[in-house]
Amino acid sequence: MITGTSDNEDAAILHFPAGKALVQTLDFFTPIVNDPYRFGQIAAANSLSDVYAMGGEPWCAMNIVCFPIKDMPRDMLRDIILGGYDKLRESRAVLAGGHSVEDPEIKYGLSVTGIIDPDGYTSNAALAVGDQLILTKPIGTGVIATAVKANWDGRDALEDTLYTWAGRLNDRSGRVVREMRIRAVTDITGFGLGGHLLEMARASRRSVALHVSRVPFLDQAVELAGMGMIPAGSFANKQHCGNHVTVDAAVPALQGDLVFDAQTSGGLLMAVPEHRLAETVSRLEDAGELAAHVGEVTGDHSCGHLHVLP
Repeated sequence: MITGTSDNEDAAILHFPAGKALVQTLDFFTPIVNDPYRFGQIAAANSLSDVYAMGGEPWCAMNIVCFPIKDMPRDMLRDIILGGYDKLRESRAVLAGGHSVEDPEIKYGLSVTGIIDPDGYTSNAALAVGDQLILTKPIGTGVIATAVKANWDGRDALEDTLYTWAGRLNDRSGRVVREMRIRAVTDITGFGLGGHLLEMARASRRSVALHVSRVPFLDQAVELAGMGMIPAGSFANKQHCGNHVTVDAAVPALQGDLVFDAQTSGGLLMAVPEHRLAETVSRLEDAGELAAHVGEVTGDHSCGHLHVLP
């Protein structure tokens, strides 16, 4: 950084690597856990995720903060920002500033700028017939976040699970994407696994198959969903996908719903040629990542289609 927050400047100036392109994203949301530091970590990880999914590396970021400063303790605001800052340091990105406003509802996130090889970015539209689908985080954080907000029994353990996965950067998976020059990748967030996979299918004009028996669902999420703890957004996701999704009659209803569970800071979903499947799984596992082989691209389709199978 040439100049920035340390000198109380109104804007930051940073060096930029020659031959690289920018990848930019922005995201912020209300708390999904009770611990303010953990909320800051999760919100930052979520904001950084799109850069990794595009095949880039985070370069710098700016805070976006809404906080009821007259009604809530300043220590809470400090802990939120500290959580985000520590997650940024973990990503090796620079905090270049930000902006805050007084607001009755807490919100926090980041505007992130990343660097990317202009010839090496990923795309939703790059699925090829025969590609195999790999997922790097389990599904179910939307259900668990709903239970945490509802002060469900065992809330502390649920929050621990939510933080473990939603607070985890996709940096190591992103490095595999860059090193292998994988071209079709997305991250799983609010539209759910099914929704984001369908986005790829529609952009690529392909049909894809998702096998629920291979999807790693969080045990607590399955248990809670069985008790009806499924957020309204998950049902909305499934309904929005409409005629572009076929759910096999043999798919258990619970898993069929969880496929569309709205995730916060979910994993990467990457598509690789079948002959590179074993290498990709090995590289991800060597990096300490989950590598669940959850489906495949089955054919061409003019409008894109998702087939959910047992």
